[in-house]
Amino acid sequence: MTGRNDGRATDQGRVYQASGDQHIVEHHHHGAAWTGPDSVRRPPIGRAPAILRDRSELVGRLKEAVTEGAGNTVFVLHGLGGCGKTAVACALFDHATGERGRLGLWVNASDQASLRAGMLAVAADRGARDGELMAARNGLRAAADLVWDHLDRSDLPWLLVLDNADDPAVLRDGGWLRTSPRGTVLVTTRQAAGHWWPAAELLHVGVLPREEAAQVLCDLAPGTGSVEEAAAIADRLGRLPLALTLAGGFLAHQVIAPWTMEEYGRRLQERPDPIELIDQGATDAGNDSRHLVSGTWQLSLNSLVAQNLSEAVTLLRLLACWSNDPLPLSLPADARLDLPLPADRVELALRGLLDHSLTELVPGGIRCLRTHGVLLDSVARVTPAGERDGLATAAAGLLLRSLPASPERGLRDSRLTLLAPHVLALLRRVITWPETAVGTAEAAATCALRLVTAQHRSGDYASALAAAEQATDLVRRRLGNDHVLVLRLRQRIGKATDRLGRLQEAANLHRGLLDDLERVCGPEAPDTLTTCLHLSRPLTWLDRPAEAVQLMHRAAAGRAALLGPWHPLTLEARACLLELPPGPDLDREAPAGPDLVVDCRRELGADHPITLSAELNCAGALFNTGQHSEALPSARRALAAHEHRFGTDYPITLAARSLLSSVLHAVGEYREAVEQAEVVREWRERVLGPEHPWTTVIRDKLARYRRSLAAATPPDPT
Repeated sequence: MTGRNDGRATDQGRVYQASGDQHIVEHHHHGAAWTGPDSVRRPPIGRAPAILRDRSELVGRLKEAVTEGAGNTVFVLHGLGGCGKTAVACALFDHATGERGRLGLWVNASDQASLRAGMLAVAADRGARDGELMAARNGLRAAADLVWDHLDRSDLPWLLVLDNADDPAVLRDGGWLRTSPRGTVLVTTRQAAGHWWPAAELLHVGVLPREEAAQVLCDLAPGTGSVEEAAAIADRLGRLPLALTLAGGFLAHQVIAPWTMEEYGRRLQERPDPIELIDQGATDAGNDSRHLVSGTWQLSLNSLVAQNLSEAVTLLRLLACWSNDPLPLSLPADARLDLPLPADRVELALRGLLDHSLTELVPGGIRCLRTHGVLLDSVARVTPAGERDGLATAAAGLLLRSLPASPERGLRDSRLTLLAPHVLALLRRVITWPETAVGTAEAAATCALRLVTAQHRSGDYASALAAAEQATDLVRRRLGNDHVLVLRLRQRIGKATDRLGRLQEAANLHRGLLDDLERVCGPEAPDTLTTCLHLSRPLTWLDRPAEAVQLMHRAAAGRAALLGPWHPLTLEARACLLELPPGPDLDREAPAGPDLVVDCRRELGADHPITLSAELNCAGALFNTGQHSEALPSARRALAAHEHRFGTDYPITLAARSLLSSVLHAVGEYREAVEQAEVVREWRERVLGPEHPWTTVIRDKLARYRRSLAAATPPDPT
């Protein structure tokens, strides 16, 4: 053959040129490169925890499912991201493969592609031929049927872990989740809704108890601090295993000037953005956001947006304005939310957060939500700057609707205990979000003022003082020392300090505040006159009646000029004058007591707190001026009215009972005087403590009454 052959090849074609006869055999294999996991026989999570803390009961239940002959079961481990679901699954995997002789199979179920590739790798492991696998990959054979056919015919019993199945639709749409008599399936997920997991046993994985959480830090970073210091850090991290692991890793791997646990805890407390510090412990996170507290929950939020529930993201950002303590459901459920969140979508948004384990319901008399603190800090950190002021304003508005504008005196309201941490958390959030307006900061400060006023009027003076001190420190950072809301919060500090028996300290606080109010607001301003009354109380107990009387007259005259003679605050100031013992400045006030009661009844009503105070103080004035017989019926009426209005254990009710005991002793009714005083002594020792001035006074009175009773009681003739 002598002719010339010309040819051209394209794509995978080839051209051969030869002289003479040639026999060419060529095989072409076309197919996609292998994209499945490198192994399904080992968990792809690096090094598992050496010790799994506080999961023995949970792991024990799972171990029962991998005993000989066990199968046909599906377990679903659900919980917040970072709570250690994969660690539990890994512990069961090691037990099943190492001690039970089971074949362990591990598949990443976080998305459809990973799940499909992993499950086909499981089929290959269980004996599927290349042709079967090729047909399944090319859609010529049902992939899930192929996998489960080989799992059902497995020569070894197995445990199949489907890890990070946070979108259950991925499992459902392909029919990937099934049962088999040859094995047990364990799913880890953040999706808590039971309808996704029919016929499965759901097991919740939560945060660690305090002691075990502290031990995790000690396991990871031995020698860096005490168990008590580790427990304090664990509390700050919400005892979340992921956060504990990152903190322990940070402490263990520092080289230059390593921190102690005490130093780490202090830095966490001081930093406006603690999340950045926590994430520094992730030395090998790579691009996996599941290993960072700043990013692990974004997976759940992305899933909510993909499900057309972007309102759930808005709701979570609102929750991030508050605390991780139980939050009454009535707050986020308020239909008047001034947010880009329609009222008819609040229920769906909340359900989405619950289903994705981003919050949880707390059982109890008042239905509440609880959201993890590290999650809230992470969400607040990435909340867009343009949305922050609107969110904080809405959070303050919702709290203002729940806190009484003019709290009534009486027994404690359980809602106050629930709302207190959220008020303080909102103030902290306003400080760390510089985008919030002054008006928003003032609204948050008003929440704090309402809270501490309500706590004080409920008789919970210790809580009122603690909340007022924290709120004052936070508000003054944003609004300055001379803002009226800061000054009013300082008033509450002084009042609570007085009620707790720290009289000289209270007098000093009120005196300093009075100077500031006169400078900022003026000598006749309402707040200035109120502080005059507040200062007069501890001065009376400190035996400075002349100064106390001067302040009371100043308040009464100033209020009468400013508000009128019949205004409630004017009547209140007049009633305070009746509390003082008789003297040159008070002799003329005793006869005015009954007239003041008449005025209060006419202007305010018989059941008004100021009317009741006037009646009680009138009885005291009659007693102090030696009119004991006239004081007795008045004191009995005052006690009965206070019991009816406030209950038997309210502090002012106890004061009324103490006065009655004094009047009874003065008229010779020694036995009843002892009985009434004993009730007061027991309460004050139990609630106020044995060293409180009120406790000391009633104890001394009781001893004197008992001596009078003993002297008046004839000796037993036997």
